[in-house]
Amino acid sequence: MLAIAKPMRTVTGLSNPTVKYLRSLREKKHRRREGVFLAEGLRLLTDARESGRVPQMLAMAEGRDHHPLLDALIAAVEAEGGDVIEMSEAALSKISGKDNPQAVCGVFGEFDTSVERLERSASPIFLVAQALRDPGNLGTMLRTADAVGAGGLVLIDDCADPFSVEAVRASMGAIFTVPLAQARWDEFASWLHGGEGQLVAASLRDAVDYRGAPYAAPCFLMVGNESRGLPEEYEMACDLRVTIPMLGRADSLNAAVAGAVLAYEALAALRP
Repeated sequence: MLAIAKPMRTVTGLSNPTVKYLRSLREKKHRRREGVFLAEGLRLLTDARESGRVPQMLAMAEGRDHHPLLDALIAAVEAEGGDVIEMSEAALSKISGKDNPQAVCGVFGEFDTSVERLERSASPIFLVAQALRDPGNLGTMLRTADAVGAGGLVLIDDCADPFSVEAVRASMGAIFTVPLAQARWDEFASWLHGGEGQLVAASLRDAVDYRGAPYAAPCFLMVGNESRGLPEEYEMACDLRVTIPMLGRADSLNAAVAGAVLAYEALAALRP
């Protein structure tokens, strides 16, 4: 049975409760309390819709021109009984924290991020990030996971919030297409050892060259914190440690870049 569409309403004034509510979702404590997150931009919201995820609330600039993708998005939200709201560009700017905000944003329910929901058979490779602190790197790893057809991205220990506006924006829609899991190290290790799976660390400790390394599916490729790398005990618990040669003065790659390099190499080695 289809939900009854709610009439579109207009919000005026920067102190309106709806504007304050949407603005509050930029803070993690409010997102956690409400169990929702904010995503901005017609392209990103269209990716969400095409992936089967429709926002609970859609806010857009008043007086904007009609666009077939926006019309489809509005229809999808209304069909699910969600709220469609028009507001001034100034109100959207207050919500986004940017002088030139995206002309549309949506509120989505947070996903189940338990590691148990991952399907080991979904792909020959998975990406794993430990204590990744930069939301841009996190979003980039989601994009990489989408690009290589990874079975998911696992965030270990205290990573940046994947549902922050910055991480969602950096993911370019991959937040809606890539299975995402969050776990402490012990929880992840216990789950991984409960079935098939090779854990591979980007490392300098007794590591082999990442090219031609003996990867095995399903392969879980793990990178560490941007400044500290992986804890030694995590590295030593891995089935394989690989290193990416550095030919210049830099002693390491950006964490997200390292993850992408390893992902494509492992994928090439494991592809039938």
